[in-house]
Amino acid sequence: MGPTLEGNETVAKVQALAKARQVVVPVSFFEKAGHAYYNSLAMVDADGSMLGLYRKSHIPDGPGYEEKFYFRPGDTGFKVFDTRYLKLGVGICWDQWYPECARSMMLMGAELLMYPTAIGSEPHDPGLDTKDPWQRAMIGHAVSNVVPVVAANRIGEEEGQRFYGGSFIANHRGDKLEELQGQTEGVITATFDLDQLAATRASWGFFRDRRPELYGVLGTADGKIKV
Repeated sequence: MGPTLEGNETVAKVQALAKARQVVVPVSFFEKAGHAYYNSLAMVDADGSMLGLYRKSHIPDGPGYEEKFYFRPGDTGFKVFDTRYLKLGVGICWDQWYPECARSMMLMGAELLMYPTAIGSEPHDPGLDTKDPWQRAMIGHAVSNVVPVVAANRIGEEEGQRFYGGSFIANHRGDKLEELQGQTEGVITATFDLDQLAATRASWGFFRDRRPELYGVLGTADGKIKV
């Protein structure tokens, strides 16, 4: 089987598992579509059905993370999936650094944000540890959007690069409710009242007080709005 979504053996196995366990599973995979390659995610619902596909929007290019050599930037736009249990917005790895990604998914109705990632040591600078900023960026999304955030990160080593682990669940206040320490493999869980979260989000007024008419600069690459 090739790395296309149709007939993908890994995705099919997860679909069977999701149906058996009655859980929602976002499945990351290396996708081939025609002559293009994407860093993609298939969203599997709790009955094993396929809800759709998201292709990673932001593609990094740096020592140890030369993804532009392999992947095209995603063309799906940001996605929010209406799963059995909640509306789930998912970004992939480098997407998590961008507040525009988180806010876009929230405006599309997300009730929880999730980021599967593979981040670790920087080959060009062994003294540079970005684990804490990596967590803080997502915790910032939780606070500014009044939404829980889940991050699942890789562990282990590959060709001298050590991945941080540190998967965590943060609530809408940015408090880390659960976290896997260091190179720990495991499962963490948390329970949220979606109705209460919606009420709290409304009471903060972040979305009520937005001024979209002032944000035109966000639609530019150079900060200059064309008249």
